[in-house]
Amino acid sequence: MNRRYAVFGLGALIALFVAANSMFVVHQTKQALVLQFGDPRAVYQEPGLYFKLPFIQEVAMYEKRILDLDPESEEMNLRDQRRIIVDLYARYKITDPLQFRKSAGSEAVLRERLGRELNNAVRVEVAKVLLTDILSEKRAAVMENINKAMTVREREFGIEVIDVRIGRTELPKDTADALYNRMRSDRFAEAARYRADGAELKARIQAEADRERTVILAEARRQAVAMRGEGDAERNQILGAAYGRDPEFFAFYRSMEAYRESLGTDTTLVLSPDSHFFRYFGRMGGK
Repeated sequence: MNRRYAVFGLGALIALFVAANSMFVVHQTKQALVLQFGDPRAVYQEPGLYFKLPFIQEVAMYEKRILDLDPESEEMNLRDQRRIIVDLYARYKITDPLQFRKSAGSEAVLRERLGRELNNAVRVEVAKVLLTDILSEKRAAVMENINKAMTVREREFGIEVIDVRIGRTELPKDTADALYNRMRSDRFAEAARYRADGAELKARIQAEADRERTVILAEARRQAVAMRGEGDAERNQILGAAYGRDPEFFAFYRSMEAYRESLGTDTTLVLSPDSHFFRYFGRMGGK
Protein backbone atom coordinates (compact mmCIF):
# COMPACT_ATOMS: atom_id res chain seq x y z
CA MET A 1 0.00 0.00 0.00
CA ASN A 2 2.77 2.34 0.91
CA ARG A 3 4.57 1.37 -2.26
CA ARG A 4 1.47 2.18 -4.27
CA TYR A 5 1.29 5.63 -2.66
CA ALA A 6 4.96 6.19 -3.32
CA VAL A 7 4.56 5.32 -7.01
CA PHE A 8 1.49 7.54 -7.22
CA GLY A 9 3.31 10.40 -5.58
CA LEU A 10 6.32 9.95 -7.84
CA GLY A 11 4.05 9.87 -10.86
CA ALA A 12 2.34 13.04 -9.69
CA LEU A 13 5.67 14.78 -9.25
CA ILE A 14 6.79 13.69 -12.70
CA ALA A 15 3.49 14.87 -14.19
CA LEU A 16 3.80 18.17 -12.37
CA PHE A 17 7.36 18.58 -13.57
CA VAL A 18 6.35 17.74 -17.16
CA ALA A 19 3.40 20.13 -16.95
CA ALA A 20 5.64 22.89 -15.58
CA ASN A 21 8.00 22.37 -18.52
CA SER A 22 5.08 22.35 -20.93
CA MET A 23 3.73 25.76 -19.96
CA PHE A 24 5.19 29.24 -20.08
CA VAL A 25 3.85 32.72 -19.46
CA VAL A 26 4.39 35.67 -21.78
CA HIS A 27 4.41 38.93 -19.85
CA GLN A 28 2.83 42.00 -21.41
CA THR A 29 6.28 43.57 -21.78
CA LYS A 30 7.73 40.47 -23.49
CA GLN A 31 7.30 38.40 -26.62
CA ALA A 32 8.30 34.76 -26.99
CA LEU A 33 9.90 32.63 -29.66
CA VAL A 34 9.54 28.85 -29.26
CA LEU A 35 12.58 26.89 -30.46
CA GLN A 36 12.96 23.18 -31.08
CA PHE A 37 16.60 22.12 -31.20
CA GLY A 38 17.43 25.70 -32.17
CA ASP A 39 14.86 25.92 -34.95
CA PRO A 40 11.99 28.41 -34.48
CA ARG A 41 8.56 26.85 -34.20
CA ALA A 42 6.18 29.55 -33.01
CA VAL A 43 6.01 33.23 -32.10
CA TYR A 44 3.84 34.59 -29.29
CA GLN A 45 3.55 38.37 -28.97
CA GLU A 46 0.39 38.63 -26.90
CA PRO A 47 0.51 38.19 -23.10
CA GLY A 48 -0.90 34.97 -21.68
CA LEU A 49 -0.26 31.32 -20.83
CA TYR A 50 1.06 29.09 -23.63
CA PHE A 51 2.18 25.49 -24.06
CA LYS A 52 5.19 23.81 -25.63
CA LEU A 53 6.67 20.34 -25.87
CA PRO A 54 8.51 19.65 -22.63
CA PHE A 55 12.27 19.10 -22.74
CA ILE A 56 12.28 19.29 -26.55
CA GLN A 57 11.27 22.89 -27.06
CA GLU A 58 12.62 25.99 -25.31
CA VAL A 59 11.43 29.58 -25.15
CA ALA A 60 13.46 32.71 -25.93
CA MET A 61 12.02 35.91 -24.52
CA TYR A 62 12.51 39.31 -26.15
CA GLU A 63 11.61 42.80 -25.04
CA LYS A 64 8.43 44.27 -26.40
CA ARG A 65 9.10 47.73 -24.99
CA ILE A 66 11.03 50.51 -26.70
CA LEU A 67 14.78 50.09 -26.28
CA ASP A 68 17.58 52.63 -26.41
CA LEU A 69 20.72 52.48 -28.50
CA ASP A 70 23.54 54.84 -27.53
CA PRO A 71 26.68 54.10 -29.58
CA GLU A 72 30.03 55.69 -28.89
CA SER A 73 30.68 59.22 -30.17
CA GLU A 74 32.64 59.31 -33.41
CA GLU A 75 34.51 61.89 -35.46
CA MET A 76 32.95 62.54 -38.86
CA ASN A 77 33.84 64.68 -41.86
CA LEU A 78 31.62 67.53 -42.98
CA ARG A 79 31.20 68.67 -46.55
CA ASP A 80 34.06 71.16 -46.18
CA GLN A 81 36.30 68.38 -44.77
CA ARG A 82 36.10 69.74 -41.25
CA ARG A 83 35.78 67.10 -38.56
CA ILE A 84 33.19 67.09 -35.80
CA ILE A 85 32.42 64.74 -32.94
CA VAL A 86 28.85 63.44 -33.23
CA ASP A 87 27.04 61.87 -30.29
CA LEU A 88 23.81 60.20 -31.33
CA TYR A 89 21.21 57.81 -29.98
CA ALA A 90 18.29 55.81 -31.33
CA ARG A 91 15.12 54.24 -30.00
CA TYR A 92 13.78 51.00 -31.42
CA LYS A 93 11.64 48.00 -30.59
CA ILE A 94 11.66 44.37 -31.69
CA THR A 95 8.66 43.71 -33.94
CA ASP A 96 9.60 40.35 -35.47
CA PRO A 97 11.35 38.03 -32.99
CA LEU A 98 11.91 35.38 -35.65
CA GLN A 99 13.69 37.75 -38.04
CA PHE A 100 15.51 39.29 -35.10
CA ARG A 101 16.92 35.90 -34.10
CA LYS A 102 17.90 35.08 -37.68
CA SER A 103 19.73 38.37 -38.27
CA ALA A 104 21.12 39.24 -34.86
CA GLY A 105 20.50 36.40 -32.45
CA SER A 106 20.83 38.52 -29.34
CA GLU A 107 20.41 42.13 -28.26
CA ALA A 108 24.16 42.52 -27.74
CA VAL A 109 24.86 41.55 -31.36
CA LEU A 110 22.00 43.78 -32.55
CA ARG A 111 23.36 46.78 -30.65
CA GLU A 112 26.77 46.30 -32.20
CA ARG A 113 25.49 45.88 -35.76
CA LEU A 114 22.75 48.49 -35.48
CA GLY A 115 25.24 50.92 -33.95
CA ARG A 116 27.53 50.50 -36.96
CA GLU A 117 24.63 50.94 -39.36
CA LEU A 118 23.50 54.06 -37.51
CA ASN A 119 26.98 55.56 -37.52
CA ASN A 120 27.34 54.84 -41.24
CA ALA A 121 23.98 56.46 -42.01
CA VAL A 122 24.87 59.52 -39.98
CA ARG A 123 28.33 59.69 -41.55
CA VAL A 124 26.83 59.70 -45.05
CA GLU A 125 24.39 62.51 -44.24
CA VAL A 126 26.90 64.60 -42.27
CA ALA A 127 29.31 64.46 -45.22
CA LYS A 128 26.68 66.30 -47.30
CA VAL A 129 26.26 69.34 -45.05
CA LEU A 130 28.20 72.05 -43.27
CA LEU A 131 28.50 72.68 -39.56
CA THR A 132 26.10 75.63 -39.81
CA ASP A 133 23.48 73.32 -41.35
CA ILE A 134 23.57 70.98 -38.35
CA LEU A 135 23.23 73.95 -36.00
CA SER A 136 20.35 75.55 -37.93
CA GLU A 137 16.84 74.59 -39.01
CA LYS A 138 18.38 72.34 -41.71
CA ARG A 139 19.15 69.87 -38.93
CA ALA A 140 15.58 68.53 -39.16
CA ALA A 141 16.09 67.59 -42.83
CA VAL A 142 19.36 65.83 -41.96
CA MET A 143 17.65 63.83 -39.22
CA GLU A 144 14.80 62.91 -41.56
CA ASN A 145 17.25 61.48 -44.10
CA ILE A 146 19.00 59.48 -41.37
CA ASN A 147 15.66 58.07 -40.18
CA LYS A 148 14.78 57.07 -43.75
CA ALA A 149 18.12 55.30 -44.14
CA MET A 150 17.58 53.38 -40.91
CA THR A 151 13.99 52.51 -41.87
CA VAL A 152 15.31 50.69 -44.95
CA ARG A 153 17.49 48.47 -42.75
CA GLU A 154 14.99 47.82 -39.96
CA ARG A 155 13.30 44.92 -41.77
CA GLU A 156 16.62 43.15 -41.99
CA PHE A 157 16.84 43.07 -38.19
CA GLY A 158 13.16 42.53 -37.44
CA ILE A 159 12.88 45.81 -35.57
CA GLU A 160 11.18 49.17 -35.90
CA VAL A 161 13.34 52.28 -35.54
CA ILE A 162 11.23 54.75 -33.60
CA ASP A 163 13.56 57.72 -33.68
CA VAL A 164 17.16 58.72 -34.31
CA ARG A 165 18.61 61.87 -32.80
CA ILE A 166 21.94 63.64 -32.73
CA GLY A 167 22.47 64.40 -29.07
CA ARG A 168 25.31 66.85 -29.41
CA THR A 169 27.96 67.91 -31.88
CA GLU A 170 31.30 69.42 -31.00
CA LEU A 171 34.57 70.11 -32.73
CA PRO A 172 37.77 68.20 -31.94
CA LYS A 173 40.22 70.20 -29.88
CA ASP A 174 42.63 70.98 -32.75
CA THR A 175 39.75 71.96 -35.03
CA ALA A 176 38.12 74.03 -32.30
CA ASP A 177 41.42 75.84 -31.63
CA ALA A 178 41.93 76.53 -35.33
CA LEU A 179 38.34 77.76 -35.69
CA TYR A 180 38.72 79.96 -32.61
CA ASN A 181 41.94 81.48 -33.97
CA ARG A 182 40.25 82.10 -37.30
CA MET A 183 37.26 83.72 -35.62
CA ARG A 184 39.58 85.86 -33.52
CA SER A 185 41.52 86.92 -36.65
CA ASP A 186 38.24 87.74 -38.39
CA ARG A 187 37.13 89.84 -35.42
CA PHE A 188 40.47 91.66 -35.37
CA ALA A 189 40.19 92.32 -39.11
CA GLU A 190 36.62 93.51 -38.69
CA ALA A 191 37.64 95.79 -35.81
CA ALA A 192 40.50 97.21 -37.89
CA ARG A 193 38.06 97.82 -40.75
CA TYR A 194 35.67 99.59 -38.41
CA ARG A 195 38.51 101.71 -37.05
CA ALA A 196 39.65 102.58 -40.58
CA ASP A 197 36.10 103.49 -41.58
CA GLY A 198 35.77 105.59 -38.42
CA ALA A 199 39.06 107.37 -39.08
CA GLU A 200 37.97 108.09 -42.65
CA LEU A 201 34.62 109.40 -41.47
CA LYS A 202 36.35 111.49 -38.80
CA ALA A 203 38.73 113.01 -41.39
CA ARG A 204 35.81 113.73 -43.71
CA ILE A 205 33.80 115.39 -40.95
CA GLN A 206 36.82 117.41 -39.79
CA ALA A 207 37.54 118.54 -43.34
CA GLU A 208 33.92 119.55 -43.79
CA ALA A 209 33.96 121.38 -40.45
CA ASP A 210 37.22 123.18 -41.33
CA ARG A 211 35.77 124.19 -44.67
CA GLU A 212 32.62 125.51 -43.03
CA ARG A 213 34.75 127.27 -40.39
CA THR A 214 36.85 128.93 -43.08
CA VAL A 215 33.74 130.06 -44.94
CA ILE A 216 32.10 131.36 -41.77
CA LEU A 217 35.25 133.26 -40.69
CA ALA A 218 35.70 134.74 -44.15
CA GLU A 219 32.09 135.86 -44.22
CA ALA A 220 32.45 137.30 -40.71
CA ARG A 221 35.59 139.21 -41.70
CA ARG A 222 33.87 140.51 -44.80
CA GLN A 223 30.90 141.68 -42.77
CA ALA A 224 33.23 143.16 -40.11
CA VAL A 225 35.20 145.09 -42.74
CA ALA A 226 31.98 146.28 -44.33
CA MET A 227 30.52 147.37 -40.99
CA ARG A 228 33.81 148.97 -39.96
CA GLY A 229 33.85 150.90 -43.22
CA GLU A 230 30.26 151.99 -42.72
CA GLY A 231 31.10 153.04 -39.16
CA ASP A 232 34.15 154.99 -40.26
CA ALA A 233 32.15 156.69 -42.95
CA GLU A 234 29.41 157.58 -40.49
CA ARG A 235 32.00 158.77 -37.96
CA ASN A 236 33.70 160.94 -40.58
CA GLN A 237 30.37 162.32 -41.57
CA ILE A 238 29.55 163.19 -37.96
CA LEU A 239 32.99 164.63 -37.39
CA GLY A 240 32.71 166.67 -40.57
CA ALA A 241 29.37 168.04 -39.47
CA ALA A 242 30.78 168.86 -36.05
CA TYR A 243 33.78 170.58 -37.58
CA GLY A 244 31.49 172.71 -39.68
CA ARG A 245 29.57 173.91 -36.63
CA ASP A 246 32.53 174.72 -34.33
CA PRO A 247 36.01 174.34 -35.82
CA GLU A 248 37.71 175.55 -32.62
CA PHE A 249 35.96 172.99 -30.41
CA PHE A 250 36.62 170.26 -32.97
CA ALA A 251 40.33 171.07 -32.96
CA PHE A 252 40.32 171.00 -29.16
CA TYR A 253 38.47 167.61 -29.09
CA ARG A 254 40.92 166.09 -31.54
CA SER A 255 43.86 167.31 -29.47
CA MET A 256 42.36 165.75 -26.32
CA GLU A 257 42.03 162.44 -28.09
CA ALA A 258 45.63 162.69 -29.22
CA TYR A 259 46.76 163.43 -25.65
CA ARG A 260 44.79 160.42 -24.32
CA GLU A 261 46.23 158.01 -26.89
CA SER A 262 49.85 159.24 -26.71
CA LEU A 263 50.33 160.20 -23.07
CA GLY A 264 50.48 157.72 -20.21
CA THR A 265 52.03 157.25 -16.78
CA ASP A 266 55.36 156.14 -18.24
CA THR A 267 55.34 158.32 -21.36
CA THR A 268 58.16 160.76 -21.99
CA LEU A 269 58.01 163.33 -24.81
CA VAL A 270 60.82 165.66 -25.74
CA LEU A 271 59.34 168.62 -27.66
CA SER A 272 59.97 172.32 -27.93
CA PRO A 273 57.72 174.52 -25.73
CA ASP A 274 56.19 176.23 -28.72
CA SER A 275 55.29 172.88 -30.36
CA HIS A 276 51.89 172.86 -32.01
CA PHE A 277 51.11 169.63 -30.09
CA PHE A 278 51.05 171.52 -26.78
CA ARG A 279 49.29 174.61 -28.03
CA TYR A 280 46.35 174.15 -25.63
CA PHE A 281 48.69 173.69 -22.66
CA GLY A 282 50.16 177.08 -23.27
CA ARG A 283 46.76 178.69 -23.45
CA MET A 284 45.62 177.00 -20.25
CA GLY A 285 48.82 178.21 -18.55
CA GLY A 286 48.26 181.84 -19.82
CA LYS A 287 44.81 181.88 -18.33
